Amino acid sequence: MSWAADTCSPDDQADWQPSNPAWGHCDITALIVNDVFRGDLVVGKVYLGAVQRGFHWWNRLSSGVELDLTREQFQAGQSIEEARVVERPVGPLPRRWQEYLLLRERVGKHLGALPEPI
Repeated sequence: MSWAADTCSPDDQADWQPSNPAWGHCDITALIVNDVFRGDLVVGKVYLGAVQRGFHWWNRLSSGVELDLTREQFQAGQSIEEARVVERPVGPLPRRWQEYLLLRERVGKHLGALPEPI
């Protein structure tokens, strides 16, 4: 498995558990999928009831298929609303760069060499 506490978003670290490994990994996972398949990055607001609890990232491939590898992290009835396509940041990420590189390295051990980041 590639997701772990050390690659979880600091905002979600306190709630990360091996039983829900996708928790806190949507942003960097979506970027790695984008490295491999290109397409669009999509972000939406996460709500629990009427309260916004953060953001969720996933991918829309050039075929139009939406690919969300971390959707199963939401096990408490959260909803994702107000989805929009966002531009990928150019160069090193201003936030979570080290976690992104670490997760890329782990995924690469399973899949082989990944394309260079965009």
